Amino acid sequence: MSIRKTPFVGGEYYHLYNRGNSKQKIFHDEEDYRRFIALLYTCNSENYFKMSLVDAISAKDPYLWDRGKTLVSIGAYCLMPNHFHILISESEEGGISKFMQKLSTAYAMYYNNKYKRTGGLFEGKFKSQHLSDDRYLKYIFSYIHLNPIKLIQSNWKEVGISNKKSAMEYLGKYAHSSYLEYLGTKRKQNQIIDRSPYPKYFPSIGSFQNEILEWLSYKESY
Repeated sequence: MSIRKTPFVGGEYYHLYNRGNSKQKIFHDEEDYRRFIALLYTCNSENYFKMSLVDAISAKDPYLWDRGKTLVSIGAYCLMPNHFHILISESEEGGISKFMQKLSTAYAMYYNNKYKRTGGLFEGKFKSQHLSDDRYLKYIFSYIHLNPIKLIQSNWKEVGISNKKSAMEYLGKYAHSSYLEYLGTKRKQNQIIDRSPYPKYFPSIGSFQNEILEWLSYKESY
């Protein structure tokens, strides 16, 4: 898939991603992960954006805030130590760009203030892939949620997973993605995900788990 060269289009699906400048870490502790995930919720709003408001909301319970009309529909996300992935679709014209500007600005300001630094946090503007192919769109759900496996076995795609049960258990405990939402886990972060605009690829929790397991097993076919 090619990098974005044309404006985002309503009703289409996109894989967004970005990483820290010079591949540096952008998440160092649980507070950092929690802040970015909360921003996925609070920044997805047409309401006026002001950092003092975001800070006040984040200090309390961000998921109790009435966002009003949203800018985008987030289908999946995953945070890794030095990068993030988001599956997204616009809810209104220009929604993706507005949302990502809010998200990137809010987190960079939080990060720079906390770690007493200046300058850009991310490696340029966020990257995007237009998911126009149905097979690739379905695959992205697995691709995004399988990212944490690299933290326990960086070369798993090349050599395969020896213990798939342990890998699945690890994913089930990884709190920094929407994987738990697809397992039916009840938590406040459920409100970040809006699956309504996306194809119903996984009608049940079992069908989603089977899809993940198949991708974990793909090396065995070669």
